Amino acid sequence: MSKIAVFFPGIGYHCDKPLLYYSRNIARELGYQNCQNVSYTYQAGNIRGNEEKMKEAYEALFLQAEAALTDIVWSEYDDVLFISKSIGTIIATSYAEKYGLKDATHILYTPLAQTYLFPPKHAIAFIGTADPWSDTDEIIRLSNTNHIPLTVYDACNHSLECNDTLKNLEILTNVMQKTNDFCKETR
Repeated sequence: MSKIAVFFPGIGYHCDKPLLYYSRNIARELGYQNCQNVSYTYQAGNIRGNEEKMKEAYEALFLQAEAALTDIVWSEYDDVLFISKSIGTIIATSYAEKYGLKDATHILYTPLAQTYLFPPKHAIAFIGTADPWSDTDEIIRLSNTNHIPLTVYDACNHSLECNDTLKNLEILTNVMQKTNDFCKETR
């Protein structure tokens, strides 16, 4: 079986930060021979809360993701895994929709509400109650509506972290265990 995992970071959360770094290691352990990191940049300053800037950022980053993935022949893969963070969750889900990757599995770390405009069929999501980028209640509602299992971490921010380093390590371990289990269950 030919497997590919693609990692879609956030604007300030690159692929070597904990959630994406450790999930990439898990993907490799689960036999994803091809692991692709998408890299993009956006320099328009703070976009949080500004719908117009958010749309501009999404469009610019989506084009960069398309360019980065242009050489991939998706039909060569039996198993496609998209792991994404923040605005990357919107890019990953909309990319899957645009390119007909309906059977792709999605891991959504701190998804934004716009992610659910392109709800994936196979997904799991994670959010913190102190995430300034998302309305936790809205993400819970959208996840329930779209049948996407969601784990909510109390007092955690947009990086799924709080003010206690040892607690952060416990949370990271929990997130990675759920990521690992979900990937095993869906295939």
